[in-house]
Amino acid sequence: MVATPKWRFEYNLNTLVIIFGFAGLIAWGATWERVKANQDSQANSIDRLDKRLTAAEVSLRQIDNHELRIPAVEKQAAEAATSMKAVENTLNSLSINTRVMREIPQRIEASQRDGAQLLR
Repeated sequence: MVATPKWRFEYNLNTLVIIFGFAGLIAWGATWERVKANQDSQANSIDRLDKRLTAAEVSLRQIDNHELRIPAVEKQAAEAATSMKAVENTLNSLSINTRVMREIPQRIEASQRDGAQLLR
């Protein structure tokens, strides 16, 4: 009688490579799916950041524009103040000249009165 062979548990290298290969393929597929799913959310985040950056650039341009205008307005204000001082000085000199012009006829009238009183 022939003896029945004993069952032995052995690892076959090809079987292990195929099993790990399928497991790696499944893991790669799951990872790829997660990457693709996150790619849309990342694209939305990039769009949102791009819009924020555009808005910030617009604000920065406005600030730059104001920074250019403010010194010009300050210069105009200084020039206006200088012009007002010149006008004030001119008005003061005209006031003095007007006062002198009033005094001249008064002195003439006074001298004529004094001369008329001496003749009497």
